[in-house]
Amino acid sequence: MRLYIALLMLALLPKAVHAEASIIVQQSPLAGFQFCDGKARWDEMKPGDTLTLVRERDNPHDANAVRIEWNGSRLGYIPRRENADVARQMDRGAPVKARIVKLTQARNPWQRILFEVYVDL
Repeated sequence: MRLYIALLMLALLPKAVHAEASIIVQQSPLAGFQFCDGKARWDEMKPGDTLTLVRERDNPHDANAVRIEWNGSRLGYIPRRENADVARQMDRGAPVKARIVKLTQARNPWQRILFEVYVDL
């Protein structure tokens, strides 16, 4: 009887558990934090929070610029040396996403927010 119940539970498990799979494209420090709105929203953010990626094709400083926002507040950018592939995928319409990985109270603004860019499977 126990085996039957265990097998029944196993058969139902995939329906009951929803596991999301994703591929992490990159992890990067946030660029430009000191020039944006992050300080004002710092206490509200937490690891795992969803970030919005906004492609800035007409950015005068970087043709591959990808702005990062949290709940409508501009936090900064994907670093220039790491943004070309993400920009290209966004231009193609790929559903790239981002989230906060780590928040650190650091003096250096490049060490404050670590984020990752990923694609859901």
